[in-house]
Amino acid sequence: MRPIAGTAADLFDGRLFEIAPQLRGLFPDDMTAQKQKLMAMLGLVVANLNQPETMVPALQDLGRKHCAYGTQAAHGAPVGDAPLWALEQGLGPDLPPEVRAARIETCGLVAGVTKRAATEAA
Repeated sequence: MRPIAGTAADLFDGRLFEIAPQLRGLFPDDMTAQKQKLMAMLGLVVANLNQPETMVPALQDLGRKHCAYGTQAAHGAPVGDAPLWALEQGLGPDLPPEVRAARIETCGLVAGVTKRAATEAA
């Protein structure tokens, strides 16, 4: 993912605001720092797939922060769909099914942990 980090972040943002334009107002006009944070968090998750105790606290913190920014449970679906779509676009259609399945499972984990933390914070 690192070689296409900039492209993946651009694809993610473009897709997110295409399928959920109401979310655009929750983000700053200049998305440069947001894109860097997104890719850093994805890197942390991927690097710690076998050590969830390392990534879970960071994901919980992310969920609490997003709650403070005004995100709602309904925002979870587009935010979960956009990274899968972006990675498929950036990495191409010829990825093995097990790689796609692993991405779906990982995005589900991320969404579940952040959503629970946001709900508890609310």
